[in-house]
Amino acid sequence: MYILLVGLNHKSAPVEVREKLAFNGQSTAIALEKLKRQYPGGEFVLLSTCNRVELYIAMEKSSDVSPTDMAVSLAEMRGVDFSEFRKHLYIMRGQQVVRHLLTVTSSLDSMVIGENQISSQVRDSYTLACDIKSSSKVLNHLFHSAFAVSKKVFTNTSIANRRVSVAGVAVDLAKQLFDDIKSARVVVIGAGEMGELLVEHFLHIKCADITVVNRTQHRGCSVAERHGVKAAKWDDLENQLVGANIVVGAASPDSGYLFDKKGFSEVVSKRRGKTLLAVDITVPRSFDPDINKLEGVYLYCIDDLAQVVEKNIKLREGDLEKAVEIICQGVGQYMEWFARRDIGPLIGRMKVAFENIQKGEMQKFFAGEREQACCKDVMDATVSRVVNKLLHCVIQNIDTVASKQGPADAVQLAKSILANAESVAGGEK
Repeated sequence: MYILLVGLNHKSAPVEVREKLAFNGQSTAIALEKLKRQYPGGEFVLLSTCNRVELYIAMEKSSDVSPTDMAVSLAEMRGVDFSEFRKHLYIMRGQQVVRHLLTVTSSLDSMVIGENQISSQVRDSYTLACDIKSSSKVLNHLFHSAFAVSKKVFTNTSIANRRVSVAGVAVDLAKQLFDDIKSARVVVIGAGEMGELLVEHFLHIKCADITVVNRTQHRGCSVAERHGVKAAKWDDLENQLVGANIVVGAASPDSGYLFDKKGFSEVVSKRRGKTLLAVDITVPRSFDPDINKLEGVYLYCIDDLAQVVEKNIKLREGDLEKAVEIICQGVGQYMEWFARRDIGPLIGRMKVAFENIQKGEMQKFFAGEREQACCKDVMDATVSRVVNKLLHCVIQNIDTVASKQGPADAVQLAKSILANAESVAGGEK
């Protein structure tokens, strides 16, 4: 099998590029189903978040798939010209892919190092691939390795204690712009995981006037009730913006911008010059970037938050080194499994061949006058034990070769023994 990764992230591509290639849950499922139909023998997991779009691939042979073809397929699925993001792409193979996924899942490749939201996003993407049956043995083991390593990093380092969420950074921006942040009127658009996290952060700094606006009113009311804040209908969103000091977009638009410059200028005209902080943490973006040109509006997108993150995140060198060491151990363990994964099936076939040799010899011995011998069952059991012990010796030798000379040599040895055993077993028939 051959492991490949094609993707882009917040380091290689700005938000205006990432949002064009972003997938939601439904479009991710459609993409995986299409890829699986096109490449039935392949395995696929598609990870799409605010910071990255990455396609993880496992194929029988490297010649079965071209990285460019995979990237072009993603572009076509999103209706984007491949040339628009070609220079922002990165391609990884084999061990590079393993190290990258383990680093991503452990939140060391995030805009906000230590934020554990990425771990749940990776898990959701993997779960969707499992539901669609686009992931199998190789990627299953890879993603489970990533989850195990992530848990070990968060358990054995203080990275988790030092994390600052994107929601927390948005609140930091608000505190910088408004002296009396406690009396600011806050509108949170979206009641998903990030929307709820935003509400919690604003409550933490004692904001008393918070309104949640969500497309699905029941969900918005549920979050509002849980945290003791207000909820408003989606149809009332514009009126809420007229009276707000701070608005944070945490609900991605279905298509296009949720707010364009022309429509938002009408909101601004009703505000009578009051300052508005708009923070857009969605990808694709909710706010047209030209809105930032309007008088009295300060618009920040998710990439702008990186500057605040840099000031807020300071990892002890020892913690970072320890996390990297854990990841390296995880990479080594996976690569060892990957190299040995073919040995198990070979040994299973070897066992069958040995048993066939045993049956053939027993049938020849108990032929003719000895066919009804009373010792037949006892002797059969005795020979079976001998064969199993000999097979055990063979397996131990294969394991020794794997440990001392490497899995590739062990596979060749197992194949050689299997070929001889099957040849002998065939001659017994």
